Amino acid sequence: MAAPRAASWRRARSETMARRFDGLLIDFYGTISTGDRDVVEAVCKKIVSDCELRLTPLELTVRWGEEFFGLLGRSNRENFRTLYECERISLSETLDKLGAARADVGPYISELEEYWANPPVHADALEFLRKVRIPTCCVSNADTRPLHAAIERHGLRFDGIITSELAGCYKPDPAIFHKALSLLNLRPERVMHVGDSLHSDISGAQNAGISAAWIHRASRIHDIGKRTPELTVTSLPDLLPVLL
Repeated sequence: MAAPRAASWRRARSETMARRFDGLLIDFYGTISTGDRDVVEAVCKKIVSDCELRLTPLELTVRWGEEFFGLLGRSNRENFRTLYECERISLSETLDKLGAARADVGPYISELEEYWANPPVHADALEFLRKVRIPTCCVSNADTRPLHAAIERHGLRFDGIITSELAGCYKPDPAIFHKALSLLNLRPERVMHVGDSLHSDISGAQNAGISAAWIHRASRIHDIGKRTPELTVTSLPDLLPVLL
């Protein structure tokens, strides 16, 4: 069975490389900006100390992350919660399961909010965005206010911005991608999406019928995704030959 899957992947990659796209969807956190690994690990280090937990900050990071992604998957459409709410609830539930005395998690989540509004941006992303000439929409699992603050702070320009708060759902739900396609007035087969998460970006785009390119950032903390992207790159400008 392995050989047919490999052949299918090579064929899909070849077709993607030969195609020219009319539009680009792109993730923000972890793709354009640096990931939140440093701030999350710093927060978890404080939590381990403050709550006297018997595990390492990295172990807490993974446990919280799994709780967070599980809650995110249950927070779409009529059950929508903001990213801030998902972070707060998932951290509280993680600490409860660890038997920690109930703590006020608000200050810890506020540190994440500060990062969301002012994350460092990857140099390769700035180069990439300067050279892309097709309509581009930022599609992010984010609350609207901090994402717009980050984009404005770095002087970035997009033809559209779709947040999970605006769409009422999170990647990999295809509805957030459909909203971006509608905004650009483009068909899914004429668009590429690029992101750093196999779970959120690659499976979500593919579920919406969109070609998916994975930017493999070594700093990503944890990825629960299993999908195979049509393209994999370690630097965003490597995608320019497909887009120009």
